[in-house]
Amino acid sequence: MDADELKKRSKEFAHRCVKLAFFLPENELGRHARRQLIRCRTSVAANYRASLLAQTKAVFVSKISIVVEEADECEFWLEFIMDEQLMERKRVLPLFNEAHELSSIFIITRKTAQARRSKKK
Repeated sequence: MDADELKKRSKEFAHRCVKLAFFLPENELGRHARRQLIRCRTSVAANYRASLLAQTKAVFVSKISIVVEEADECEFWLEFIMDEQLMERKRVLPLFNEAHELSSIFIITRKTAQARRSKKK
């Protein structure tokens, strides 16, 4: 998967998470989970785009590290939504699986960039 495909996939996933978030219950926990999910998921897409504009490998690694953290947080909130039964599991699980897959891709991306950076030193 190249950078443009990953950028598109990440953005589409952000849209899917935002749509899911608006179906969370209108109670305190539902509203909190909604805000957190929207914040972290859109942050992944935005920070991944920013990482692609990095002028050095060090800046890229720093930006992609933020992406990894936010992607993991998104996984957490989707899992939390299922654990708390705020929404039907079958509705959340496909997004959780996609979040996990994207997190794994970003982790591998960071490891590859770090390894390449270390070889150049």
